[in-house]
Amino acid sequence: MYAAPAAAPLTRRAVLRTAFTAAVSAATAAALAPVLRARGPRQTLTPAPLPRLAEETYRGRHIAVDAAAAVVRIDGRALHVMRRADGSYLSGINHFQSYDTPLELARAAVDELGSNQLAFAAPHHGGGE
Repeated sequence: MYAAPAAAPLTRRAVLRTAFTAAVSAATAAALAPVLRARGPRQTLTPAPLPRLAEETYRGRHIAVDAAAAVVRIDGRALHVMRRADGSYLSGINHFQSYDTPLELARAAVDELGSNQLAFAAPHHGGGE
């Protein structure tokens, strides 16, 4: 038959280590309790909803913005728009500057283009063409 080995006798060091660990755990819990109780519900940063479609004439150019799809057209030609992780937008016209809304981005693109026209966008890969 199998006999379990005899348990080692408790040493003074083991008893003190157990007592110290329990004391530190209790002190940590007591110190964090007010902080955890005072913490309110988690806040998230959600941008204000943008209008689905905005159209305007800015400096003689027709701007159409579909904010939900992040599509911007200047005089009927698509401007490539990218959404950043912080919720702002940037474009290929000036990819060093970000804007809070696609409409602000479109106005800045018109300012940058001056009298030039946007090139027609090339089809994306897998676009069926």
